[in-house]
Amino acid sequence: MTGRFHKMHGLGNDFVIVDAREQEIELSAAKATAIADRHSGIGCDQLIILRPSEIADVRMQIFNADGSEVEACGNASRCVAKLIGEETRIETTGGIIIGNATADGAIVDMGAPRFEWQAIPLGYAMDVLNMPVGWEDLQNPSAVNVGNPHVIFFVDDSAIVELDRLGPMIEVDPLFPEKVNVNVAHITDGVIHLRVWERGVGLTQACGTGACATAVAAIKRGLVSSPVQVELPGGSLIISWQAGETIQMQGPTTYVFSGETDWSQFG
Repeated sequence: MTGRFHKMHGLGNDFVIVDAREQEIELSAAKATAIADRHSGIGCDQLIILRPSEIADVRMQIFNADGSEVEACGNASRCVAKLIGEETRIETTGGIIIGNATADGAIVDMGAPRFEWQAIPLGYAMDVLNMPVGWEDLQNPSAVNVGNPHVIFFVDDSAIVELDRLGPMIEVDPLFPEKVNVNVAHITDGVIHLRVWERGVGLTQACGTGACATAVAAIKRGLVSSPVQVELPGGSLIISWQAGETIQMQGPTTYVFSGETDWSQFG
């Protein structure tokens, strides 16, 4: 079956977006992996399927490059809000995200962060702000759920952390029964410098939910104040959050191209 798709990215975190609200399409995990392949497919970090929603303007289904489904994606939410335009209520399995298109991207309300150990989720109870655990030199992280689970390590220099080696080890640790996104960050002059190992994807140019989770953890630890700039390899985001409120994320999006393909050739 031939169908249309959009290719967009937020700070280099790229997506193939398929609008299935008018023409239903079912894509398996195997097909999602084939589509995401950068050599034999279209190529992307995540495949996004837009579907009808009974509680919002649109429902967003998110496949990682490895075929796994995830609950939320901040950069994809910005791209979807920009693609649809104006205010858009986006249903995800991680909750409702509200996006507003701007001249160069979008502002999205990512909902309220969660800090209960069961909500992360962790394998057992502990202090999630200063976790008494570590992996080699990465010690005493924070954990936050922002629609999906994140663990955040504050270090002296995030650029020298062997995240390509430690990330996959921490991602699948039994402490995280649903796996976890791994963030390493350092702070200079009130700016957070962040790298992310994304669950089911690997190292990415940017991770919107990672930026949100890291900013929230840094604010709770008293390391920065809101709003805060988060610098990722692909560019910067502005994150705003106060205790008891929802997270606001602002950043650019880029529309790369649109195309048509025969979905049956994948997988």
